Amino acid sequence: MNKQAISVTLHRDNLIWLKGRVDAIQCKSISELLDRLVTAARTGNPVAPARSVVGTLEVDPNDPLLEGADAALRDLFESSMNLELSRRRAGRRSGKQVKKFRRG
Repeated sequence: MNKQAISVTLHRDNLIWLKGRVDAIQCKSISELLDRLVTAARTGNPVAPARSVVGTLEVDPNDPLLEGADAALRDLFESSMNLELSRRRAGRRSGKQVKKFRRG
């Protein structure tokens, strides 16, 4: 199959979504995902099955208005960053390469 390079300008939110989908369906690149999406739109075959997010979030019954959400998210973020730093340090000590933490 012949492929042709093009330039595409996307809204920032769409680019973030595409990057997330690349990771989620294990594409090699955004270009590969875009090619799959266009092919799927042309042929009517979905790229990946639709997934529901129903049931993936629980609201604490003690905080129904999510007044403590900022602090909870801040704590989760700090924990994940500390874990990542620990992994990097462990990788340096063992001589192994550690995958970089990706944001957005």
